[in-house]
Amino acid sequence: MSKPEVLVIGPYPAWDMEDLESRYVIHKLWEAEDRDAFLAGHAGGIRAIATRGELGASADLMKRLPKLEIVSCYGVGTDAIDLRFARENGIRVTNTPDVLTEDVADLGMALMLAAARQLPAGDAYVRGGQWTKGNMHLTTRVCGKRVGVVGMGRIGAAFARRAAAFDCTISYFARAPKPDLPYTFVGDLVALARQSDFLVVTLAGGEGTRGIVSAEVIEALGPDGIFVNISRGTTVDEAALLDALEQGRIRGAGLDVFLNEPAIDPRFASLKNAVLQPHHGSGTVETRQAMGKLVRDNLAAHFSGVPLLTPVA
Repeated sequence: MSKPEVLVIGPYPAWDMEDLESRYVIHKLWEAEDRDAFLAGHAGGIRAIATRGELGASADLMKRLPKLEIVSCYGVGTDAIDLRFARENGIRVTNTPDVLTEDVADLGMALMLAAARQLPAGDAYVRGGQWTKGNMHLTTRVCGKRVGVVGMGRIGAAFARRAAAFDCTISYFARAPKPDLPYTFVGDLVALARQSDFLVVTLAGGEGTRGIVSAEVIEALGPDGIFVNISRGTTVDEAALLDALEQGRIRGAGLDVFLNEPAIDPRFASLKNAVLQPHHGSGTVETRQAMGKLVRDNLAAHFSGVPLLTPVA
């Protein structure tokens, strides 16, 4: 029996590519100089797409693959995959939840600490020799502060556990209260920001959450507030966030996600009150190996005719 043909949108780590190439006929879209010609030449045999969360799979791409059966996504976010088109055309979609939850929550806590205690500034202070001339300026603490979590899914709950260990008071905004969690539900996002020292966004991306952290929410956080985003850049009014950071209308930010990644707004680079990361919440060897295995296991399950491990559509 011939091997199923899989279109890989962007590169995976070597340990995943080696396994995929042993099981399937792999077509590497990212290597094609002329993608239209490449797809025209291979579209008739492709039965699966292996993609990454930020690359997704558009309706236009899926339309060009008449034998497409499944899209397996390396990442929890599926906002870049046209789920409506997939559902309407019987195309299965999977992602990689759970395996990245703890690492993303870890980075969220790290960003909150780094922004509050100004760790990059401290590092530069030591390296630059300023310490010999006097002590660094004072920063602000994390322990005992009020933390507002925007979104209380897997990652939000994991982050809240970490913040609670710092004796923080946890409140959260979500579509509905979570009666099984010991935190305070706040149904108004502006009100949550107003009562928080730290506002931490852990929402899923997509149209339903686009711009939900509005200029009004940012303003409500106030000049002593710190904003942390480990979700998607689309969830916040980025122009309003940049204005607030530049003008000191919020104290600072810790950001792992942005609009137009990786070519982000150049205004971020000049901010002294923001800690920036390259969308690296799941960027550990352990988690990336687990994510890749789940992508591969979902493909194997599909082609073996057994239930998918983590179906989205």
